[in-house]
Amino acid sequence: MAEKLVEIKDLEISFGEGKKKFVAVKNANFFINKGETFSLVGESGSGKTTIGRAIIGLNPTSKGDILYEGKKINGKTSKETQRDVIRKIQMIFQDPAASLNERATVDYIISEGLHNFKLYDNEEDRKNKVTEIINSVGLLQEHLTRYPHEFSGGQRQRIGIARALVMHPDFVIADEPISALDVSVRAQVLNLLKKLQKELGLTYLFIAHDLSVVRFISDRIAVIHKGVIVEVAETEELFRNPIHPYTQSLLSAVPIPDPILERQKELIVYDADQHDYSVDKPKMVEIKPNHFVWGNDKEIDSYREKLKN
Repeated sequence: MAEKLVEIKDLEISFGEGKKKFVAVKNANFFINKGETFSLVGESGSGKTTIGRAIIGLNPTSKGDILYEGKKINGKTSKETQRDVIRKIQMIFQDPAASLNERATVDYIISEGLHNFKLYDNEEDRKNKVTEIINSVGLLQEHLTRYPHEFSGGQRQRIGIARALVMHPDFVIADEPISALDVSVRAQVLNLLKKLQKELGLTYLFIAHDLSVVRFISDRIAVIHKGVIVEVAETEELFRNPIHPYTQSLLSAVPIPDPILERQKELIVYDADQHDYSVDKPKMVEIKPNHFVWGNDKEIDSYREKLKN
């Protein structure tokens, strides 16, 4: 039986109040098992990053619970719990240029967390830890005295990965870590993340808008549309049996390498108006073992029929 590390229950995240209130995420329910890569996929503005930032405490939540190792970490928590969360959960940001301090050396950037949490015995121990992590992400010791602007996008993202992992976190939120990189560098960074996961026993929440990328790295995938998680399943199951119309639409947009087949394929356009939730309200239902779909009773019945055929 897999052990749950993170659990999200009926989560709502909103911004503003009164008439200006905007609900960015609603009814989010999922869990992440220890040691797995769980991916959150959806188009821009669907609430993926908002959820990631809420887990780490950067976004306040308006309803629901975020549990880490069974302990609630959102809302009002003690300073001790907040400190524990910062130490155990780290984030790799989308834009490697914007998330690094341009005025600080790479050595300072990576060491900042070690300083804040006193995670080293003496100066020699700190240097050893920084050197070890910089080597493990594929950079050299002489890079430590340089500044972020002296590096390429891929190298900057490696610095961001090193900064997160030097803290020895248990859980890493990777927020579209390759979307700002060249295609040739993307595979290198994905391979690096997989390698480090094996070596350090990490658990990942991988946020992306491209389903073909997450297929390579994920154990399970959650599909999110306009703040609502519409489908959760194991990776290959989701690609074989996409049930929700929005998931089918996303999958139809994945490019096929063969130009002839690419021209022949039919794109599925998702129309949110096809759902009538005025009376029959939707909920998350386990339609097959470990395969969850968002829908009302009528839709769930029709999905089950399609699975039989």
